[in-house]
Amino acid sequence: RERRRRANLCCIVLFCFNASSLFFRPNSLFGMGNPLLDISAVVDKDFLDKYTLKPNDQILAEDKHKALFEEIVKKFKVEYHAGGATQNAIKIAQWMIQEPHKVGTFFGCIGKDKFGEILKQKSEEAHVDAHYYEQDEEPTGTCAACITGDNRSLVANLAAANCYKKDKHLDLEENWKLVEKAEVYYIAGFFLTVSLESILKVAKHASENNKLFCLNLSAPFICQFFKDNLMQVIPYVDVLFGNETEAAAFAKEQDFGTKDINDIAKKAQALPKVNKKRERIVVLTQGKDETVMALSDKVETFPVLKIDPKDIVDTNGAGDAFVGGFLSELVQEKPLDQCVKAAHYAANVIIRRAGCTFPDKPDFN
Repeated sequence: RERRRRANLCCIVLFCFNASSLFFRPNSLFGMGNPLLDISAVVDKDFLDKYTLKPNDQILAEDKHKALFEEIVKKFKVEYHAGGATQNAIKIAQWMIQEPHKVGTFFGCIGKDKFGEILKQKSEEAHVDAHYYEQDEEPTGTCAACITGDNRSLVANLAAANCYKKDKHLDLEENWKLVEKAEVYYIAGFFLTVSLESILKVAKHASENNKLFCLNLSAPFICQFFKDNLMQVIPYVDVLFGNETEAAAFAKEQDFGTKDINDIAKKAQALPKVNKKRERIVVLTQGKDETVMALSDKVETFPVLKIDPKDIVDTNGAGDAFVGGFLSELVQEKPLDQCVKAAHYAANVIIRRAGCTFPDKPDFN
């Protein structure tokens, strides 16, 4: 009798495990964007002065910065991390989920070079199923984080990230099968500057199959200077992310006639949508202030987790971490308030550390 009881218990446990694992199958979360190899190092003032860098700034690399990436590796002790907005979010989501590995898939373009090999290795260590389009015309995109005291001067060289080609990668049968396996899709707005046609192909697939397509406004300049591209994608967006400055820029460009973030969220939520089976969700963060979410005809607000200012090390990865946390629960079909809770937790962890890094395991339930 005892043996039968244990056997029945094992069957129940196994059934529960398999049932819960339905939400955790590999490749159920898909991201596509600009992969960058983050190169972090503590540098000195002379190094900043040599490349005319400000102690706390974010810039795109110019010709005068090209030698910086080799020099920082030769001169200082560096740490490498898989980076770029979308890749960071997928990486965070995978960290929050833990098991199984490779729940998150990522597409982007890299070079056939040393930094590309390191990026592949770092993605593998993060348990992300990265499938890069590799080309030899441009080197792998990099982002140098030059640390002096509490400041970080970021210099991004997109390089290969700008070279993604739909026909050379996304359209390939083996790659498109990975897209089809996903249930939730996420793309940061930065990719609108690279391959609009790739975004639209994925977005239309999601819409036609009643899957979730998520987009991030990413930066005010996307809303301003890539407005036409952005508005071609918006009708397919099920979940729209942004922060308060991006929301303000979006509202201005769309002639919303308001600066109130709740009203902006409502107006963005009400924009035309192709898939009528799902109502759009708009999620806007405001740093330490409450997060705003618009769904249907209501707006909800969620206070962020408290943190002592002296515990804040680096806020640069907070937005990506927020999205990663949100996606980790969304892909499991958890309630939206749980998605926001996970998003706040992930962002709270990441801002206590340098770069978009995290401990071995999350402490979230």
